Amino acid sequence: MKCILFISNSMRMWRTGCLLFILLCAVQSRASSHEDRSLFIGNKAFHNMSLQRLTTLRAVMASQPTALAAYIIPTADAHNSEYIAPVDARREWISGFTGSAGTAVVTSAAALVWTDGRYYTQFEKEADLKIWTLMKQSLPETPTLEKWLCNNLSEGSAVGVDPHTFTREEWTPLQTALSKVNMQLIAVPKNLVDEARRINNHPPPARPNNTVIPLAVNYTGKPAGQKIRELRNKMVDKNASALIITALDEVAYTLNLRGSDIKYNPVFFSYLIITPTSVVLFHTGCLPEPVLSQLSAEGVEVQEYPYEEVEEYLKNMAKELSQCGKHSIWLSSDASEAIHRAASGVDVLKTPLSLISEVSPVALMKLVKNEIELEGFRHCHIRDGIAVSRLLKWLHDQIDKGLPVTEIQAADKLLEFRKEEADFMGPSFETIPGAGANGAIIHYSPSRDGPQKVIEKNDMFLLDSGGQYKDGTTDITRTRHMGRSPTAEQKSAFTRVLKGQMMVGSALFPQGVKGNVLDSFARHCLWQVGLDYAHGTGHGVGHCLNVHEGPAGVSWRPYPHDPGLKPRQILSNEPGYYKVGAFGIRHEDLVEIVQVTKDSKHPKASGLLGDFDGRGVLGFNTLTLVPNQKECIDVSLLSDAELNYINNYHARVLETLGPIMKQRNLNEDLLWLQKECSPLVRD
Repeated sequence: MKCILFISNSMRMWRTGCLLFILLCAVQSRASSHEDRSLFIGNKAFHNMSLQRLTTLRAVMASQPTALAAYIIPTADAHNSEYIAPVDARREWISGFTGSAGTAVVTSAAALVWTDGRYYTQFEKEADLKIWTLMKQSLPETPTLEKWLCNNLSEGSAVGVDPHTFTREEWTPLQTALSKVNMQLIAVPKNLVDEARRINNHPPPARPNNTVIPLAVNYTGKPAGQKIRELRNKMVDKNASALIITALDEVAYTLNLRGSDIKYNPVFFSYLIITPTSVVLFHTGCLPEPVLSQLSAEGVEVQEYPYEEVEEYLKNMAKELSQCGKHSIWLSSDASEAIHRAASGVDVLKTPLSLISEVSPVALMKLVKNEIELEGFRHCHIRDGIAVSRLLKWLHDQIDKGLPVTEIQAADKLLEFRKEEADFMGPSFETIPGAGANGAIIHYSPSRDGPQKVIEKNDMFLLDSGGQYKDGTTDITRTRHMGRSPTAEQKSAFTRVLKGQMMVGSALFPQGVKGNVLDSFARHCLWQVGLDYAHGTGHGVGHCLNVHEGPAGVSWRPYPHDPGLKPRQILSNEPGYYKVGAFGIRHEDLVEIVQVTKDSKHPKASGLLGDFDGRGVLGFNTLTLVPNQKECIDVSLLSDAELNYINNYHARVLETLGPIMKQRNLNEDLLWLQKECSPLVRD
């Protein structure tokens, strides 16, 4: 569909009209400035609110110095964070869709959201489908965002985007594609959704400024000063005059600091610039004394600047460097277009500085864990396994007694159990407690407002949760039939998903291979009967950092910056199956990549005949320690090797958790665990 263009004999008159319309929207919006997200899609008030927001944004687009035919709204902040603070939740505000991934495009006649298969069902439940269109980006027939723009806008159109919310990697190909069809991509420095929010008397909330805390070296395994020395050595190899670190988890990792500015992610809003002689931190507050003391003890002296001054600082740095020879600035290609422009001095220099824009050296550094971090991962998974096992036992007890338990009550009870464990800091993401049909919503999030879903005895219950501990991060999914009597269909799907997880968990592969080559292992048993799942199989995990960590992962789509799998990386292993409207199944463990030789304790080690011509053999060691429900396993679908695998895993769970439960007098929990981990046998 072609974009409808507004035509007037006087552009000035049109823009004046837009401004008058904006003022009218501001007056009309007063009554809805405190709207409730619990409104349903079919509610007329919800539709009017959604339409008003779009109408306001369209008026703001038309009132720009160059009227915009389209405006792009990513799910993004200025740091390319996967999960964002409410102040940056612009796509959610304009569309009503709360999923953690997706990009909206608004024109004068259309409103669309591109998102992946994890969120199709959720989008259709949350967005107003009368005015919003879902673009299913996982499907081959769905045009890409850039192709849609090129095919649906008129020649000469201007497309706007906030350059703080677009990475250089996203900006350049879109700019190239638009220019080929005589369109332009315009960097709009002030976010137009924020402008629309203010006009609607619903301004964005303040940017968080929570306390920053130090994470001691007995958890991190490496002082901040040593990390910075290693980065400076890499800068010498790159001939870089400065390294700009923009990703929040990379700043936190480098300085051995943690925060809480984004829910579930122990990070704080900041930028870090490292030069051969200085370390400059831009953040939203002042570092407290314990932080300054640890930084000093670890050999780091930090210069502090206000968060909002980073671009001006970079422009001034570019001007200074330009006066003394050639210089290059190193930054991640995932840094925003705004930071790229400021760093090069494109707006203040006739000849901008050269940029080294590629995968961040900090991302590659933290991808491979040190031995202290690995020990922390192993230990926190033991404590987490106790908490999750206790929750599953408690949940079955409640339901067996006929006591009502809602999805949210189950999530809250799990949090209670986790809080009893040492070094627990909070959840690593919002718990996904999907009962029955809700389990088929891949990133389901129950609302605390309105009716609550009670977990029924005949429900399949999918519980995806995780914890942030000072010594590591966990992410686990277990699926259980609450009455222990699944249907044949549920039992078959459960077993096939489990077989895929075991196939990945027991795989041997060459060092350096990309993660995507393992993805089909997880899908093999589903594919045999025409089933599949619409998400990746594995993601990296940070150490007391983001539960989703790049640049490596396991997916049907290659990770663009995957450096190849190496020992000491942490990944998830999480195949699934989802029958929309009925049930969902997912099995998720975290795994550590280990070197494997013929003498290793690995189920396939004894059969090794070589080491991939010297490349080295890698495999996985499963960190997660929670049993799978035996009543849901169809033993007839398992090979002898698979049966031994699951029995050996359950024996390890019991051997590891059992003595601790006994020591802590968790006797009823221990009895439950012993029953759950008893050997599975053929009829």
